[in-house]
Amino acid sequence: MSSECPQRKAPAKGVHLSYAGPNWVFLTVCTEKRKPWLSQASVKNHLHSIWLKQAAAWLVSDYLLMPDHLHLFCAPHDLSVAIERWISFWKDRFTKEGLELGKFQRSGFHHRLRNGESYRDKWQYVRQNPVRAGLVSKAEEWPYQGRVHDIRW
Repeated sequence: MSSECPQRKAPAKGVHLSYAGPNWVFLTVCTEKRKPWLSQASVKNHLHSIWLKQAAAWLVSDYLLMPDHLHLFCAPHDLSVAIERWISFWKDRFTKEGLELGKFQRSGFHHRLRNGESYRDKWQYVRQNPVRAGLVSKAEEWPYQGRVHDIRW
């Protein structure tokens, strides 16, 4: 008998929203087969535009693109739209509207920030990803990051 804990084969569906507190969600989406095509100005501009103009059911705050995955913080704007549906929507828009650089994996991994978890601390950790990967020497030098909406607690 194995002493290891059972592992999930897929991320849990949905986000448990709280009406008593903030509903920030930390999301990671990987490219298909982890192919490194995301860290490009054209990709950044295209995703930023989609999140701003077309995919407003969830509001994207800070985001960062690595070569083979992206991280972002978002919050629900339309409570009738599940996060999985929203993710599928903007990935579909991205694919249909142009850049045929690569595909995303089918789903993403999301985590609602709970009490005691700091958005600021998590964002600072995410911003260090390009430094830890040896892509830049300082987080400020990484050009593939931004903010779509300025969302406050």
